[in-house]
Amino acid sequence: MHRIDQLTADDFAPYLTKAFRPAGTDLELTLSSIDQREFPGWEAAARRPFSLILRGPHDPVLPEGLHHIVIEEGPVLALYIIPVLTAARDHQDYQIVFN
Repeated sequence: MHRIDQLTADDFAPYLTKAFRPAGTDLELTLSSIDQREFPGWEAAARRPFSLILRGPHDPVLPEGLHHIVIEEGPVLALYIIPVLTAARDHQDYQIVFN
């Protein structure tokens, strides 16, 4: 993979449905989707912003922060993960934003 500031949504496409495991935890998150919505003014950005949406168990919740993530069949990356409001009671969603 490229340097973190050069990664694109296409770099993560092969890892859809793959496990993202935060180092030092027993949690297994799954890459459920890649959000590539476009907003005005982004056409001038050095790269097209995108977000990774991950799904994990309802409990425990991984705290927001920088985590070393071991990607199934992929690299280990330091990524800033944010738990997001999840209405469902059977899982917890997370977001990783690249902008």
